[in-house]
Amino acid sequence: MKTNKALNDAVARLHSTRQKRAAQQLAEQSDLFAADDKTAPSAAELAGAVPDQPAKPEKRTRLAPMRHPNRDFFLCDMFDYALKDDGASMEAPIFTLATKPDLSSWTWQSQDGTRSVEVYPSIKGRATQLDKDILIYVISQLTEALNQGRGDAKSRVVRFMVYDYLVATNREVGGSQYKQLRAAMERLAGTRITTDIKTGGQRVAEGFGLIDSWSIIEEAPGDDRMYAIEVTLSKWLYNAVQAHEVLTINRDYFRLRKPLERRLYELARKHCGHQAMWAVGLPLLLEKCGSQMEEKAFRRAVKAIAQADTLPDYRLSYDADKDQVLFYVRDTKKLVKGIAKRTPAPRK
Repeated sequence: MKTNKALNDAVARLHSTRQKRAAQQLAEQSDLFAADDKTAPSAAELAGAVPDQPAKPEKRTRLAPMRHPNRDFFLCDMFDYALKDDGASMEAPIFTLATKPDLSSWTWQSQDGTRSVEVYPSIKGRATQLDKDILIYVISQLTEALNQGRGDAKSRVVRFMVYDYLVATNREVGGSQYKQLRAAMERLAGTRITTDIKTGGQRVAEGFGLIDSWSIIEEAPGDDRMYAIEVTLSKWLYNAVQAHEVLTINRDYFRLRKPLERRLYELARKHCGHQAMWAVGLPLLLEKCGSQMEEKAFRRAVKAIAQADTLPDYRLSYDADKDQVLFYVRDTKKLVKGIAKRTPAPRK
């Protein structure tokens, strides 16, 4: 029989308000204590403060308390932050758009020949566009912590609660999601990259994974589900974050169902920037997306996305005469100003 201390330790790890609700379910359903254990805490006690812990102040601070001031890792513990994506991987098609294991190698070079990327899969396949959600979540939290001057944000080692990640990335919270997260970690660590793209003014001169390593820090009592995961970011990605080479993205990015939709949004966000519109030939767009579809199939897919009009912040249209795709902002005022700047002034 488990003791009350073990139960309290498990509850203490569930530090957020959302996880307290999970603690209540734990009290009712788990086998941490026997049904006839008269000393077990009540559901009301679990939903409130942990016994023998000091009362929490009534006024909540924006950040969770610094639990380990001298730790050598960064803890994702913020719930109010802007989503950030790193500029380098927004530009280069590193992630596969396939939804099935992709065992193909991939080589990309920018149109001007100044940047190139070689991507090699592991036996688990290349990291996918959906796997990138993990990096976006970590990058977003790290960037916010850097903006606030938190010293622990200087660490490449990042620890996060799985439940918080699933909620933040608009995923269901269930057993299958935990298995998918484990598989994503394996692909991120196993996919190897060689590139001459600099991040933070530095070039990483050897092949590397998007994450150097990962490990499960905590598991649910009596369950194989993960509570907390620790990842070590690659130097290449870490340099980009430390140099603030990131762009804010819309939270509805996580609501996009198709990998191609997400990739098109990234390109629109990267290339439009402060502009109101961006035009690109369809063959070049195919190359930038890193899609392995035939050009005819890719054209149909882009036209379908344009018709569905699902991208946050941007719309796109296809010009059949020019075989060109035009991305433009949804903000009408910004669009009008952008068109005015592109229109030459009349001659006097």
